[in-house]
Amino acid sequence: MDHRSLIDEIASRADDFLAGAASRKEARAGIDELLNADYAQLGPAERRQVAEGVMRILENEGFFEFGSRGGRGGGSDAESENGE
Repeated sequence: MDHRSLIDEIASRADDFLAGAASRKEARAGIDELLNADYAQLGPAERRQVAEGVMRILENEGFFEFGSRGGRGGGSDAESENGE
C-alpha cells in the first residue's frame, strides 16, 4: 500500500471526521480510530507512520489553530487586536 497517498487521502477528509476534535490529542485519537476501522490490514508501525504523516499535514495547514478558535480567522493578529 502506498502510504503517501493514504496520508494525503486521510488528511483531505480531516474536516469531516475530526470536526469535534478539541485538541491535537483528540485528533490523533480520531486518526487512530479511523485507521483501525478502515485500514485494519496495516501493521502497528504502518498505522503510526500514517497517523504521524496526517498530523504533520494538519499542523502545516493550520488545522489546529483554526479549529481551536471555532473556524476562521483566529491567530495572533486577532489576539493582538483584542488585547489593545
